[in-house]
Amino acid sequence: MTFAARLTRCPVPYDPERATEAVERFAAQPPELRELLAGTAGCSPYLWGLMTREGDWLEPALSGDPDAAFAALLDEVRALPQEALKTGLRQAKRRAALLIALADLGGVWPLEQVTGALTDFADLCVDTTLKRLVAAEIARGKLPGLTPADADTAGGMVALAMGKQGAHELNYSSDIDLIMLFDQDRFDEDDFHEARSIFIKITRRMTALLSEMTGEGYVFRTDLRLRPDASVTPVCLSMEAAERYYESLGRTWERAAHIKARPCAGDIQAGWAYLDRLRPFVWRKHLDFAAIQDAHDMRLKIRSHKGLHGALCLEGHDMKLGQGGIREIEFFTQTRQIIAGGRDPDLRVRGTVEGLARLAAKGWVPQEVAERLTADYCEHREIEHRLQMVNDAQTHKLPNSDEGIARIAHFCGTADVDAWRARLTERLEGVAELTEGFFAPGGGGADSEEATPDLPEGAVEFVDRWPDYPCLRSARAREVFKRLKPDLLARLAKAPRPVEAVAAFDGFLKGLPAGVQLFSLFEANPHLIDLIIDITSVSPELAQYLARNAGVLDAVIGGDFFEDWPGCAALCAQLSQRLAAMDDYERQLDAARAWAKEWHFRIGVHFLRGLIDAQEAGREYADLAEAVLVALWPHVVAHFAAKHGAPPGKGAVVLGMGSLGAGSLTAKSDLDLIVIYDADGVESSDGRRPLAARAYYARLTQALVTALTAPMAEGKLYEVDMRLRPSGNQGPVATSLQSFRNYQRDQAWTWEHLALTRARPVAGDTALAEEVETFRRDLLAEKADPARTFAGVVDMRRRLAQAKPAKSAWDGKQGPGRGQDIELIATAAALIAASPARGVFDQLAAGVTAGLLHEAEADTLAETYRLLRKVQGAARLISDSPLDPAALGEGGRAFLLRGTGAEDAAALQAALDAARGQAAEVIEAVIARGTSDAS
Repeated sequence: MTFAARLTRCPVPYDPERATEAVERFAAQPPELRELLAGTAGCSPYLWGLMTREGDWLEPALSGDPDAAFAALLDEVRALPQEALKTGLRQAKRRAALLIALADLGGVWPLEQVTGALTDFADLCVDTTLKRLVAAEIARGKLPGLTPADADTAGGMVALAMGKQGAHELNYSSDIDLIMLFDQDRFDEDDFHEARSIFIKITRRMTALLSEMTGEGYVFRTDLRLRPDASVTPVCLSMEAAERYYESLGRTWERAAHIKARPCAGDIQAGWAYLDRLRPFVWRKHLDFAAIQDAHDMRLKIRSHKGLHGALCLEGHDMKLGQGGIREIEFFTQTRQIIAGGRDPDLRVRGTVEGLARLAAKGWVPQEVAERLTADYCEHREIEHRLQMVNDAQTHKLPNSDEGIARIAHFCGTADVDAWRARLTERLEGVAELTEGFFAPGGGGADSEEATPDLPEGAVEFVDRWPDYPCLRSARAREVFKRLKPDLLARLAKAPRPVEAVAAFDGFLKGLPAGVQLFSLFEANPHLIDLIIDITSVSPELAQYLARNAGVLDAVIGGDFFEDWPGCAALCAQLSQRLAAMDDYERQLDAARAWAKEWHFRIGVHFLRGLIDAQEAGREYADLAEAVLVALWPHVVAHFAAKHGAPPGKGAVVLGMGSLGAGSLTAKSDLDLIVIYDADGVESSDGRRPLAARAYYARLTQALVTALTAPMAEGKLYEVDMRLRPSGNQGPVATSLQSFRNYQRDQAWTWEHLALTRARPVAGDTALAEEVETFRRDLLAEKADPARTFAGVVDMRRRLAQAKPAKSAWDGKQGPGRGQDIELIATAAALIAASPARGVFDQLAAGVTAGLLHEAEADTLAETYRLLRKVQGAARLISDSPLDPAALGEGGRAFLLRGTGAEDAAALQAALDAARGQAAEVIEAVIARGTSDAS
């Protein structure tokens, strides 16, 4: 398809005389194409000069497809020998500039194709030049150890495209910003300095060849100042030196610059590997709201340096750096990417338009804002291109005269200059309003202290301590906190008991090791302050946990924090996917901890805020624990197998016992686990350090326990209790399936059969899990002996009363009629009924069906257990200490009472006493009836 057939718009001629010359010069072209050429010639002396100079080449190119013509140009560049580079690249640049401009002005190519073509051409020019120069030095024997074949990868040298080139967004007359590096590992240590000096020489030659203005023009103005510490470092650095710099001295603006970094020439593979190693520098682990202030400061410095402050005026306005300009949109996008990209790899894209789209899709930017900024960005870029096309000047400033602005309006395809000016002004003001609201620090300034609310006398003494806390040591933290403080204190003052609220918040603040990131997070998300006040007022321990792990707050603003619970299967899939993306075992363990903490925190916040009740929280805590076990188990096995070989036989299964098996945990629950394996006659593993089957599975179990309990950078996952395994602490930590069967049939105590009613396979080999579950059900039917069971219950209650009496009147677990007592009678009902049910309510229902319990009795036990779980669930979220409502504080008591429906602590205690008394009576009656029937 020809140019003429694809034209959709043409610029309005500005200089009729030159436009007439263009029509005459290209009289043989179709009318639509003559109109385009006339408009282009009439608006741009530079493009008219190119048409005149390259007319013989342009005539046949115009009759074909611009895509094909551009591809042919690229092929010509690839074929250039070194001696022809200086002239050949400049001729190709003229032709590429002309072709791209016509495709742009005629509407044949959209903006992204225009900027993409400019970038592709720049990449190829750099790559061709670099490889030709390296090949010449290899031929001269100047690069030790390299052969002619190494020229294909530029001998380990790579050019990183930065800025617009890195993002495939070059403008019409862009400089190209490069960082030149080389892979030091390609050379022996003794040859390092010799190789580096040659690469520095090559870089200088390449820059001169591309940038030098000759009678043929220039190729690209090349800027190398984005390299590390450019004032003192050579123009080409080793990758190792660059990495050391960024690890120790890298600044926020350099992180932002690397969002768009891309290897464009030389050893591309080595370049990508380098950027991958640099990823932790660019993309921080936690949400980085401190970057907003850094970006804001950067904007102000640029404006001051360029003299861009003041009211908006189109004459002389800088479309790139000025108010509402291109850089504002890029900063807005990049800063949001820096904030969230460490947590979400989907946000790590180079293009501004794509970045806005991703941010909108993930909820970081409202969809309508992203769409508006995208449209404004594209129109700004179009004007930028027209400004540069006039005289091939690296400018972003609108002309200073009415006549000059009229030229640009015409070049953009409109004759109504006033309407064009009005629309541009509206766009610039709109962009400025949107971006300034994001960047400007909230509320601060010299007068912020005047807005500090009055606090009760008892609260002031806490506030006076704050400047001495570790989190406020740095000047940066104090600066952010000064802006934050008035709003923070105002919110604390509104609490029902402000002194108590301030004291609780003081405990949180005192435990913070650092403050900049967290205070910036609060400043950008003020609603989090209310959440922190809620948490600190209810649970000092949870507040201390938050102080040590403030990164979990990232999840609150991650988009889906307050959505419905996804379920165990979705959690398993999510964590499994995250761990599969890592090939380092310790990183996997730490990642599992960070992930589990966020979900654990989410459950606690939902419970705290009344979005879920104690029963739902218990189920969610159990889902989370199961997801961790399911996702982590294969990696524990794989890590162990790498040394000792694959698991012999059929493998192993992890049984969840107790509350985990029953599917109901609290915020502080341990995990009761049993590991059962089936070596299936295989005596040992076959790894490089083989182990006998029994030892293999024992050590594999220990590896699992370590994976869950080891204190790492992200803390522990869970405490693990394996005392419910056969023979308790005296038995092996892993039990063979046959031994497990024999033990349960011939040696186990009744309490062990009661415990087995709650056993549930949660991880490991699926077929073996089914086999274990089948055995469990068969065994329950086999052991469904009322007399033996009730005798065991009586004995167990006696032992528990002696060993673990109730700790206080508020103890919801231990003692007659309390949680453990009800669980015991429920498991007895399940065992006697030979029911596979695991949860207390289902087991009680099975007891009714089997005639062991009257329905009213089951209802009494169920209601008492439900009330006790509400109290226990709340208590475990609030504190590890025994529950004492008088010591909880107003917030803790309010949370406890809200969950139970009681008016006050006295009413709750009365309700508990009554319920426990009724439950104890029912249990005594059931046992008496059961033992009587059995005899």
